Amino acid sequence: MKKISQMFSGFLLLAVFFIPARAEIKLPAVFSDNMVLQQQSQVAVWGWAKAHSNVSVTCSWNKKTYSAKSDSKGCWKLNVQTPQATYTPFTLTISDGKAVSLKNVLIGEVWICSGQSNMEMPMKGFYNQPIEGGPEAIAHSYNRGIRCFTVQRASKASPQDDCSGRWEIADAQTVPYFTATGYFFGRLLNQALDVPVGLIHTSWGGSSIEAWMTPESLKDIPGKPIPRADTDIKIPNASPTVLYNGMIKPLEGYGIRGAIWYQGESNRDEPELYVTMFDKMLRGWREIWGVGEFPFYYCQIAPYNYGGGRNSGYIREAQAKGMLTPNTGMVVLMDAESPDCIHPPKKKDAGERLALWALARTYGLEKIHYHSPEVKSVDIEGRVVIVSFDLFGSSTGLTTKGKELRNFKLAGKDKHFHEAKAALSGDKVYVFSPQVPEPVAVRYCFDDTSATELFTVEGNLPVSSFRSDEW
Repeated sequence: MKKISQMFSGFLLLAVFFIPARAEIKLPAVFSDNMVLQQQSQVAVWGWAKAHSNVSVTCSWNKKTYSAKSDSKGCWKLNVQTPQATYTPFTLTISDGKAVSLKNVLIGEVWICSGQSNMEMPMKGFYNQPIEGGPEAIAHSYNRGIRCFTVQRASKASPQDDCSGRWEIADAQTVPYFTATGYFFGRLLNQALDVPVGLIHTSWGGSSIEAWMTPESLKDIPGKPIPRADTDIKIPNASPTVLYNGMIKPLEGYGIRGAIWYQGESNRDEPELYVTMFDKMLRGWREIWGVGEFPFYYCQIAPYNYGGGRNSGYIREAQAKGMLTPNTGMVVLMDAESPDCIHPPKKKDAGERLALWALARTYGLEKIHYHSPEVKSVDIEGRVVIVSFDLFGSSTGLTTKGKELRNFKLAGKDKHFHEAKAALSGDKVYVFSPQVPEPVAVRYCFDDTSATELFTVEGNLPVSSFRSDEW
């Protein structure tokens, strides 16, 4: 009897051995239930299957089936056509003979949200650092048309195929963990356009811009050595390319409309280099996505008392130069009113001002006032400096909201700046200092903590810090 039992066990082992192996369809984490796909696009869908197998993707919105063949490593990729945005939930079925179905898929507008801690800061706030209006916004947050995929932190020396995360539908249980800047951005888009909005949130507090850059975009950047192995990563959120590898590369090619960005504090001591790195990072992202010069809107860092190091006016100036890269726009946060906390609680201002850029420039709502004023010219007439502003179509001028202008400074040829008196008239500010009889340069809020007193009447958008010199 024992011998028969042993023979039977042997037959079972042989049977198992000769059963044909089948690798089930595997999808990246970003392709899952509750996801949002970019409307009216040829969006990429990809994953893994058995090598050299036929893979089909069937979309419930058009009943069409799209096909691809996996390569020798089992990788496959194809494009599917999406319809106009709708709140109707759909199903995406992927099969290589054994089907995997993704349910409750919406079609809408998809945006990447990236940067460092001011993008990462959740709606519930950080410890002892609240979000202004956060509790009320969370309580009223139920909306099946707003969804967020949060990429878990991953610092890698080599490009990754996948990440960790899942799509969450906005409600009072999930929104506390959404990016606050991203949530307020998405909420305004959802309200103004009446379409579903998908936010793909990938950020890491304290991260430097070089950590988010592709290896190719860093080739000509001095002093930014790329780690060859994970053991070579000295700073997980600041070593070159490591966050691109772990937190951007896995998303590469996912259908998006554009991206928003809030970063810069960690690079404030290298403003000249930041101008170059910002441009190269963005061009690198656009190249790997392969959908052209998608819109990229970003926040200028807010005033904060860093307690040493380079005057942060220089990094804000560098960030303003980022708009020289095509299809970009910068939000000014000089009214953040948080000089002692690097994480301003006014994330609603940050997110909604980003949304104004998108609504006006990307979605064609051109009458929305979205662009903070910029210096158009600086003229010197005797002892008075006249600063003229470009108001970008606003006909209602600037306002100080009744406050005295205190943050202008003038300097003569000796390059020593002195406090100045200033008066607003229309789109011009007249600046005078009795200590500077022959002025040659003017600065405004060009330090760590000074807050702007100048706003547009239409849009309530603040003027950035600036300088006329190159000292």
